[in-house]
Amino acid sequence: MEITAAPGLGARKAAVRTLSVVLRQRQPLDSALAGILAETQLEPRDAGFARAIVSQTLRRFGQLNALIAGFAPKPLAPHRCGAALEILLAGACELMFLSVPAHAAVDAANRLAAADTKARHFKGLINAVLRRVAREGREQLLHQDAARLNTPDWLWQRWCDAYGETYTRQIAQRHGEPAALDIHGKPGFAGPAEAIILPGGLWRLPAGTRLEAIAGFDEGLWWVQDFAASLPARLFGDVDGARVLDLCAAPGGKTAELAVRGARVTAIERDPARLDRLAGNLKRLGLSAEQICADLRDWRPSDPYPFVLLDAPCSATGTIRRHPELPWIKSAADVTFCAALASELLDAAADMTAPSGTLVFAVCSLEPEEGCEQIARFLERHADFQRIPLAADDVFGLDALISADGDLRTLPCHLPHLGGMDGFYAARLRRSA
Repeated sequence: MEITAAPGLGARKAAVRTLSVVLRQRQPLDSALAGILAETQLEPRDAGFARAIVSQTLRRFGQLNALIAGFAPKPLAPHRCGAALEILLAGACELMFLSVPAHAAVDAANRLAAADTKARHFKGLINAVLRRVAREGREQLLHQDAARLNTPDWLWQRWCDAYGETYTRQIAQRHGEPAALDIHGKPGFAGPAEAIILPGGLWRLPAGTRLEAIAGFDEGLWWVQDFAASLPARLFGDVDGARVLDLCAAPGGKTAELAVRGARVTAIERDPARLDRLAGNLKRLGLSAEQICADLRDWRPSDPYPFVLLDAPCSATGTIRRHPELPWIKSAADVTFCAALASELLDAAADMTAPSGTLVFAVCSLEPEEGCEQIARFLERHADFQRIPLAADDVFGLDALISADGDLRTLPCHLPHLGGMDGFYAARLRRSA
């Protein structure tokens, strides 16, 4: 059955397909949606509608799942019902969180079900559940614990253990809102008039701002970088004229940040495609850095560097505002794997740090195993390194971002009056002379 004749059906079909790929195959949202949009070649407006459905469904997945479970007589078995669950999730999201009229959302869901060889057998159920959602759903939402439902057990418990339930609730509440767009300007960039000015040459624009609407992109006057992500490179202090090694450097925000401040940067990245992306970003910005494609566990410089930055691969749970699928496609096993890999990379970075040199380790994770516990284990292994605690001046006077150990620890609920920030951890270490 052809389902693209009615307005918005092509977007809804793309959204349902994307939800299936993300939730069943555990693929990242951006890559899954990009592949499906490339196939379907939707108009920009429909592509934006598809992204809105998928993003908001994943952001509110726990609430929507509970809502559907309360109205459906029994759980839907994915192997038997095709895309029925994804159709229900997307339809309920339209009704509850995207303010789509009930007749349009329910009719579209019925059409999607009729076009699916398995879901068509559940068309009556889909119709009945969504009509109840339209009638009774908002009342049910008032009684839901949104923060708890939208955070899977494996994350809720570890965050409560690490930060306490009060902070965990604040973090989860921030995850219910899309992240603002932060851009980092080169010296002399005036910034958009409507932007909020952040410390360190950053400007904040509302979530959903189109990059092409911001002047200066083609001229290479700015790049996208969350405020939290801009902080680790600042922990070196003055790097003008200094040799700086940027490990796991792609996509290049920190490389650009260091180069703008006058550093002579060597950027290491093991993935050729990601290194190409870094090179393209630097070229647009008119900045230069030595670029090397290598696995840093196997590569060593001819001479150690006085400044080494390792932004290690991690579970990325500090970026859930931007990647709402992460809680539902990752698990505690991913944290364990990433922590083990980062430990190897950190040992390699230590080898590349000169005597009296500074090593900054960073991850965009909220998990202690990838942050403070990683550094505790590192310092046990490396007696020639000591922690150099941060001072308020290192973080523009925002001493709430400094942990009890003197490390950087940002949370999505920090800077609430400005819209929050990504979760980041960073430690500054000095190698003895």
